[in-house]
Amino acid sequence: MDGTIRANIKPGLVVVIVKKEDQKTGKMTQGIVRDILTNASMHPRGIKVRLDTGEVGRVQAIQQ
Repeated sequence: MDGTIRANIKPGLVVVIVKKEDQKTGKMTQGIVRDILTNASMHPRGIKVRLDTGEVGRVQAIQQ
């Protein structure tokens, strides 16, 4: 599924994000979505979410 479309992302999903401080290195972080922070229906760089751990980043992939 596409991490740039808000309708694809729901709380409880396992996703892979890139945190703002990791954008230059491309380091990915996996976790469970707690909150969806982007209000727009889509975002070209990925929907911004908060994970259960409190980390914030943009969704790069949704795990099945």
